[in-house]
Amino acid sequence: MLMKKALAGVATAALLATGLSAVASAAETKLRIQTHYAPETPSGKLAAQYVDDVQKMSNGEIQIEMFYSSSVVKSVETFDAAATGILDCDMTGGSYQTGKNPAFQFVGDIMGGYETPYQQLSWLYYGGGLDAAQKLYNKFDMELIGWWVYGQESFASGKPITQVSDFKDWKFRSPPGMETKIFEKLGAKPIVMDFTEIFTALESGIIDGADASGLANNVGLGLYDIVKYANYPGFHSMPSDHLACNKAKFDAMPAHHQRIMKVGMEALALRTALTFEKKNAEAAASLKEKGVTLSQWAPEELQKFRDAAQATWPEFATTPEAKDLVEAHLKYLRQLGLAK
Repeated sequence: MLMKKALAGVATAALLATGLSAVASAAETKLRIQTHYAPETPSGKLAAQYVDDVQKMSNGEIQIEMFYSSSVVKSVETFDAAATGILDCDMTGGSYQTGKNPAFQFVGDIMGGYETPYQQLSWLYYGGGLDAAQKLYNKFDMELIGWWVYGQESFASGKPITQVSDFKDWKFRSPPGMETKIFEKLGAKPIVMDFTEIFTALESGIIDGADASGLANNVGLGLYDIVKYANYPGFHSMPSDHLACNKAKFDAMPAHHQRIMKVGMEALALRTALTFEKKNAEAAASLKEKGVTLSQWAPEELQKFRDAAQATWPEFATTPEAKDLVEAHLKYLRQLGLAK
């Protein structure tokens, strides 16, 4: 009798454990994420691949509703929408938030810094960047999940942009932040506008050119249907698009969901860098065939831009967080031979 009771107790305990395990495995996370990329662009398709990866790796426990082309709020408002719970995550970039703290410039786009996505990603993961950046994001109730860096951007322009002197009086779309100061110093007339407004502004002549994205993404946006000049390879800007989530929402997620989200971003980062190596080369060849003029800058002109950009960094490093990030970048850039 005692043996039967003992066996029954073991069986009950096993059933309870199985039940608890089933409950644990049925953990569910639902996320609403906005990106500024259109779904038909290469980056939009890569974002969709990230969503698919995360949902499948979690066996459906993580469900993501993705909003493309900044369809819920403007690109610059995505971060706040996630921090306040209108959305859950922001898949745009840190440079949109420089008004909150100039330190965001140095997680969003350190202009005139790294030459390749791999260098920039290695700073984040192995050069002390993630710890420094995470302190900044946490200060605004957000968690930095990771970066995806598509490489150097190319201009779209109604006139040739082959050297620094060509920037004089060039009226172009610029993202907010440090870029406007750098290009003003070089004689250009940057106009800050939302990513989604670029095509119409070019078409109507409000701007003569645009700093929008990499060459392949610019093709996807239709910019070279309007203007017929570009520079390739790019050099001036290499944004770190981020995925950042509401910290309370992220902290409430099971640990394995958190790990899936972050490791999934590392996969997206590599896939993005590799994709654009190929996509940009293909876009360049296609654009040449269609009569678009591509300019490659001479080393001495590239150095003029690099000098102007790096001279502007201290002007933006006006908060403790910004100073920490600039110092972390400079330390790593010196190891790479890219800074004095």
